[in-house]
Amino acid sequence: MDNAIKNRYEFVMLFDVENGNPNGDPDAGNMPRIDPETTIGIVTDVCLKRKIRNFVELCKEGEPGYNILVKADRSLNSKFTEAYDAYGLEKGAKGKKLDDVKAAQEYMCRNYYDVRTFGAVMSTGDDQCGVVRGPVQITFAKSLDPVYVQDLTITRQAVTTEKDFEEKKSEMGKKNIVSYGLYRAEGYISAMLAQKVTGFSEDDLELLWTAIINMFENDRSAARGKMCMRKLYVFKHDSAIGNAPSQILFDKIKVENTSGSVPRNFTDYTVTVDHDMPAGVELIEKI
Repeated sequence: MDNAIKNRYEFVMLFDVENGNPNGDPDAGNMPRIDPETTIGIVTDVCLKRKIRNFVELCKEGEPGYNILVKADRSLNSKFTEAYDAYGLEKGAKGKKLDDVKAAQEYMCRNYYDVRTFGAVMSTGDDQCGVVRGPVQITFAKSLDPVYVQDLTITRQAVTTEKDFEEKKSEMGKKNIVSYGLYRAEGYISAMLAQKVTGFSEDDLELLWTAIINMFENDRSAARGKMCMRKLYVFKHDSAIGNAPSQILFDKIKVENTSGSVPRNFTDYTVTVDHDMPAGVELIEKI
């Protein structure tokens, strides 16, 4: 695809949370996710992608090519049928007509930013659009140090039911928070998949960086507390296939708690960057 990106990228995100729940775990009463063996905090890739989708929808709402597939507006299968209607393809074949599936898949990549970016499984329903491997992938974010999850009891002055109002003037509730945690996530952008599959472009790439930098700015809530994107480091390769292994590049960014105590602020950490890059790789500090 002619407009697709020509360079491979990796990136490192550092973000923190103060007195909030960065990613609740439904299997644990929506408490902040942790590794039970180490109590290292976890934020899933799904959570981070959701925030990117939300930002794109917020700033590009109504613009052609920037629809969001994964959101709670209508069923996924109805959106797949939309692709068949747009191209006048025969509906109801359940993916048996491979040329039609390919054409519908191209429609979805062109019209939905998150499909073009992250890929999607669209092989359901009567009007299937296949499976797309997205060029952008993000790891789970993990806290640099163990986090302590506090289970706070809170009081609400408003009582829910008339019966309860006759018996009491307040109700008790729970709020689960992490006092402080600095999290690191890493990401990969494949120019090969962008060129061969989705057409992820330079404009899409710039929008991705903007979305990552601002992913918490329009996503505030009482539950999440104070969340900030602190650093975004981007490794740009000279070629589509890449000029160095990703792990060598990720090791160039080291973060250490130098406070001598339990961290409670980003300034308790020292970020050390090795600027000596392998040949053909450029380091770009976005924040």
